[in-house]
Amino acid sequence: MEFPYGQDPGAPVRSGIPEHGRIPKYYAAKVDLAALLEELGEGGVLPTERELAQRFEVSRETLRQALRELILEGRLRRAGRGTVVAGPKMAQPLSLASYTEGVRDQGREPGRHLVSLDRFRCPPALAADLGLAEGDAVWHMERVLLADDERVGLESTYVAVERVPDLATDFPPDSSFYAYLRRHLGIDFGDADERLETVLATPREALLIGTPGALPMLLIHRLSRDTAGRPLERVRSLYRGDRFSFTTHLGGGGAGG
Repeated sequence: MEFPYGQDPGAPVRSGIPEHGRIPKYYAAKVDLAALLEELGEGGVLPTERELAQRFEVSRETLRQALRELILEGRLRRAGRGTVVAGPKMAQPLSLASYTEGVRDQGREPGRHLVSLDRFRCPPALAADLGLAEGDAVWHMERVLLADDERVGLESTYVAVERVPDLATDFPPDSSFYAYLRRHLGIDFGDADERLETVLATPREALLIGTPGALPMLLIHRLSRDTAGRPLERVRSLYRGDRFSFTTHLGGGGAGG
């Protein structure tokens, strides 16, 4: 199959040029910048805004709009007082594999930093999700997600105290929760329901993850069950949109259209 205008199948048709053919100045500058990023390679330092504006014959404000879009897309990142070419996004599978496994598959070292571990009485909505009675004891564990010591996300886990009574004393919070359940408690995951959406981080979340408040985030809600079908955990995972993409495998013989 030939793709329109010779484009790679993953690229926008006609590189995003409107059908009327009039290209916004910022977008033309963005295309020129993208070509420069290819030349510089990962970690390459961009020239100053003044130099780039002169090079591409655009105003500083037009250039800044192009730079902002490339930063939001994860192709550039701020480093000190400069801007450098970012590495590729991490592709996290939408599966029962843990965050640890997904990041290691990308050749990076996963980690977590504990923000809080609290015990509280379960409210009605959460009780319904976890198959508990209202007021039953529940753990809430909040952790910053790391990849090679870079803050890339924020995870909130809710689990019944009766399922993991010694979480506060026996679980190393910088390790995989799934591995802990499997190795120490003999609990295996059976299936899960997930919902994926895009959101903006709250000011608190942006501060914990270390991102601008305007950066789009990928939010996953997950309700997991064990192999007996019993609800196990409710998880809210927030990932940086400029550092992550998600993949899944689709099977079956249904006709598309």
